[in-house]
Amino acid sequence: PESSEFSMRIRTAFATAALVLFPLVVSAQQPAVAEGLTAVGPGKFAGVVEAKVTLVVESIDPASRSVVLKNAKGEQTKVIAGDEVKNFDQIKVGDQVVATYTQELMMVLKKGGGALRERVDSSQSGTSGPGQKPSAYETKEVAFVADVQQVDRKKQTITLRGAKKTVKLKIKDPEQLKLIHKGDQVEGVYAEAVAIAVVPAQAKAKK
Repeated sequence: PESSEFSMRIRTAFATAALVLFPLVVSAQQPAVAEGLTAVGPGKFAGVVEAKVTLVVESIDPASRSVVLKNAKGEQTKVIAGDEVKNFDQIKVGDQVVATYTQELMMVLKKGGGALRERVDSSQSGTSGPGQKPSAYETKEVAFVADVQQVDRKKQTITLRGAKKTVKLKIKDPEQLKLIHKGDQVEGVYAEAVAIAVVPAQAKAKK
C-alpha cells in the first residue's frame, strides 16, 4: 500500500465485509495509485497498489449466518453472511478468509493530442461453484483517452481531463515529466480488482 491510511481503509473494509462479498466498497474518490506513477519507458507510465488481508474464522452461528473473524492482532469482528454468500455450510472454524485488492494504471503519452476524449468501462465477476468454499471476485477496467489540462513541475503532478471526470496524478520521474505539456493527451487503462476466498484450515502437523 502507498500509505498507512490506505492500508487502514482497505483493512477496515475487508474486516467488516469479508463474508458479505458484494457489494464491497473499497474505492476512494481518488484512486490510491494516483499517488505515484513510475516511468517504464519514454512517455510510458505505470503504477500498482496492492493490499492483502487474512482473517481466521473464530466461531460460526449457522442459525443467524453470523461468523466471528479474527485478525493477526487477535481483534475480532462479527459479520453476517447474506444470501449472496453461497455455500455458507462449507465454512469451518479455523478456515482463513483471504481478501486481496489491487489497483493498476498504465498510460502512454500522445504528443499534441487531437483525439476525442473517451472512456470505455467493462467489468467481470464470479462466485464459487456448488460444494466449494465461498469465494468471489470482481474486476473493473476503464480504457480512456484524456487531455493534459495542467502540468505542475514543482509538485510533479499532471491534471488529466477525461470524458467524465478530471483527476490529478503524481509522476515520480522528473525527466519523464518534462516530456508532458498542456495540450498533450494520454491513452491508458485503469483496472481495479477485489477477490475474497475462504481457504481451508491447514492440517496440524503430526508430532
